[in-house]
Order: sequence, then C-alpha cells, then structure tokens
Amino acid sequence: MSITVLHPGMLTTIQDQGRIGYQQFGVPVSGTVDPRSAAVANILVGNEESEAVLECTVMGPQLRFDEPAVIAIAGADLGPTLDGVSMDNYRAVRVRAGQVLRFTGPRCGCRAFIAVAGGMDVPEVMGSRSTYMKAKIGGFKGRKLEKEDVLNLRASGKEPKALEARSIAPEFRARTEYTLRVVLGPQNDAFTAAGIETFLTGVYTVTAEFDRMGCRLEGPEIAHETSGDIISDGIAFGAIQVPSSGQPIVMLADRQTTGGYTKIANVISADFRVLGQLKSGDKVRFEKVSLSAAQEALLAQRASLRLLRHVLDG
Repeated sequence: MSITVLHPGMLTTIQDQGRIGYQQFGVPVSGTVDPRSAAVANILVGNEESEAVLECTVMGPQLRFDEPAVIAIAGADLGPTLDGVSMDNYRAVRVRAGQVLRFTGPRCGCRAFIAVAGGMDVPEVMGSRSTYMKAKIGGFKGRKLEKEDVLNLRASGKEPKALEARSIAPEFRARTEYTLRVVLGPQNDAFTAAGIETFLTGVYTVTAEFDRMGCRLEGPEIAHETSGDIISDGIAFGAIQVPSSGQPIVMLADRQTTGGYTKIANVISADFRVLGQLKSGDKVRFEKVSLSAAQEALLAQRASLRLLRHVLDG
C-alpha cells in the first residue's frame, strides 16, 4: 500500500507523539503540534492514538492513493477534496485506488492531520516516527515531503467497524480571540508584578515568525525585574519565554532542549489543541490557572478520547 505525493503543500511531515526521553542528549521531542487532533484522526480510522500521521501546515498537499485506504482528517479545515468533491473533516472516508486528495486552501486553523488506517510504514528512530528536519532524522528521509515521494503504508489488518458512523463534529472553530490557560513559572519571579499583570490582561498577536519550533507574539511589553537572560535550562512544550524585549515566545514541538530566556508561564497541555492551530494575525489572551486545574483538564481530555474510541468501536 502506498501514497504518491503529487504536490507537497507548504509543509507536510510525518509526526507521531514525539521522541520521548532524549532531551537530556540534546534531541528535541518533535511530534505533532496539535496532539489532540492527531489522536482524534487516528481513532476515527481505528488506529492507536500514538500512530504516525501527516501534519499539514496552512496549505495541504496533493496525494494520490495507489491502493484503497481509509483516511480521516482532523484539526484545521484546509478545504479537503477527494477527486474534486468536498470532503468533511472529522470523518472516516473510504478512498479508492487512484483517487487524489487535494486541499483548496485554509478556512479555519493552521494544521490539519491526515490519518490512514494502518499507519505510515517508515522506520522508528529513537522510538518515534516523528520528523525532526533540522537534524534530518525520523519521518520520511528526515525531511518534509517533496513532489514524487512515495509513502508506504502498513496494512491495517481490518477495516474499522461501522465506517459510515465514524464521525464527530469539528472540534476547532475560528474565533476573533483565543484564550490559552497557563500555569505561572518557572521564572515568574524574574518579572515585576506589573509585568505579570500585563501578561495576564494584554492581548497578543501571532507574528509571521511562527513555525514548528515556536510562535512569536507581539503586544504589551512584559517588564522584568532586571533582564530576560538566565542560565540555560530545560524547555517544555508550551513554555512561554520572554526575552529582554518583553515580547513572549511560545515554544512548540520542535523547540530546542534548553534555552536562556526567562519563562513566565507554560500553556497547559489540554490547550495545545488551540495553541497548535494559531497562525499569523490571530489574537491571544492568557488565563492563569492552578496546577491542579491543569491536571484535571488533561485527565478530562484523555477521558474524552477513551470515550470517543468506546463509542465508535461499539
């Protein structure tokens, strides 16, 4: 089973839940920028949530399916069509051999995730199929997809049960302003009280400088006690660095393993589903929550995925 890339789109890579356990050796985690959407797409086609998917940014690819397959797309609505006929996101779809999946353009969100029943047949590198382009490891030859690439697929074994019923309402919808919940720290004491108040009350705009590594924001300047520089320490997904310029940078999947800017807060894991869909021009606010509230939100999200699989699998 295989897929032929007729056009790669703006940025299409193979990603799974990431390369866990290697940051101490300087190897970034990588993985999907919106883990929730990738997991939902996989559940819709009967895969494990951790299976590798195609992550498509802003402009999706053109893909020819050389053999029959079952696919689902979740996350951003990039205008998917199958042989020119509009296709719904968040729905399992049977694709015939020779059919072509295309995308007309972004309607809502930034990143779409294509899951194929059975998953991508690429080697695991350090326990993951995720692509880390800077080091050229994982995924398809360690790089983004290019024209005429042929992606092999693993056999799914069996078609997901009740395929026609495997759909849910779209989970991401465009808003005029997005709210990201955060837990303060670990260097929130490096900021003035007024600086923290500014961070929690200001509206920030996503700049054109956003990619899989991080997302630069522009808005009210966040004041430090002294400066934004620290001795480098570890960086988590969703960490919000604030250099001396006072403008926040939210770190994403391909973030470096350590960094030397103060981190005022961290976006909670349950809100990566929103963070991963932000694009240039989007407006963002930050809302402070407790660590226990962040943990409860993550547990609730995991429970909802288990319920979704239970309902779809019958």
